[in-house]
Amino acid sequence: MRVKQAFLGCIAVLAATLAASGIARADTTKAVIAKAVTDCPLRDAPFSVGSPLIDILLSPAARAVLDKAAPGRLDKLPPFFASTTPPTFAAILSLREAVDILQIKPDMIATIDAELKALPVTAADKVARCARYDNDVPISTLPAGRPRLLLFEKINGFRYGASVNAAREALQAMANRKGWSMLVTDKAGAFNRATLAKFDAVIWNNVSGDVLTLSQRRAFQDYLARGGGLVGMHGTAGDPVYFWDWYADMLIGARFKGHPQTPQFQEARIAVNKAHPLASALPAEWRMTDEWYSFSTNPRAAGADVLLTLDESSYQPVGMMDQDLRMGDHPLAWTNCIGKGRIFYSAIGHMPETYSQPEHVALLETAIDWAANRRAVCKP
Repeated sequence: MRVKQAFLGCIAVLAATLAASGIARADTTKAVIAKAVTDCPLRDAPFSVGSPLIDILLSPAARAVLDKAAPGRLDKLPPFFASTTPPTFAAILSLREAVDILQIKPDMIATIDAELKALPVTAADKVARCARYDNDVPISTLPAGRPRLLLFEKINGFRYGASVNAAREALQAMANRKGWSMLVTDKAGAFNRATLAKFDAVIWNNVSGDVLTLSQRRAFQDYLARGGGLVGMHGTAGDPVYFWDWYADMLIGARFKGHPQTPQFQEARIAVNKAHPLASALPAEWRMTDEWYSFSTNPRAAGADVLLTLDESSYQPVGMMDQDLRMGDHPLAWTNCIGKGRIFYSAIGHMPETYSQPEHVALLETAIDWAANRRAVCKP
């Protein structure tokens, strides 16, 4: 129910947001175009109400089951919801979470699930499921400088172009100012052992949707276990549904619950844990305006060390349909360890203006320096 409420709240503002975003893909590198992907997650999984909605829409037989249960309703949905071409919201939720939007009665779910599970998964279905993944390896001569950073921007789910572009511009300005070497790509083929070994840290720029194949997942996990770093920003932990539990529960350590809608963007107070190793460049507190994420699980439970906490008394943590978004203890940015790897995540960053906000810029600079430093202490 919490996921449904969060999703319904998002739908109310997404159309206007996307219309103003100037959505465009960005990839500053050339790439070696590889063979078609055959090891995508869920390629062979039976159809069900837990399948990614995009996979149901891609299959004529599965879509027919849905059209029978909700006649004509798919055709009335906005393109960003029901498109089978990423980025699309259909990649970040299952049919189970879409029943309210499709006006499907709860007592029909079991019947729909049984009909979907009875369908064969054809060779064409497997090809269609894997088409949104890639094995294309970016090729480029990295400029001189340290640390070496991979800025990753492949997005299959929700893409708000204004924030992705503002984040990239801010990070490139940091790289120029601090002498970092940075490669920008939207090719997941970069997630192989040889390519990842060239980088001290990977930055996920508002990545949404499942984007890595099974072999790419293993390469990423191995990279972190061996001492690589990850910096994740805002939408990197903002999907209603995940199809990679390790990513949500272990790597990020929290699952998205929702964000305010009344209004969506609010000024709030951020408190800094001055005992945290990344706190030296930050004030004890500051105020700023953004879209504030709440999480249904607390990253502290996954062993995270919280750097920033959101003061829930300083804004209205209420979502659409009066959804209660209060967490009590409300982590906003934190660090964690995966093997020898260093993980940093911050929920700040929906509004493009946040990437020129001095405290936020200082936060990202400090986090990247830490994540890319293999000699840095992960646990305080």
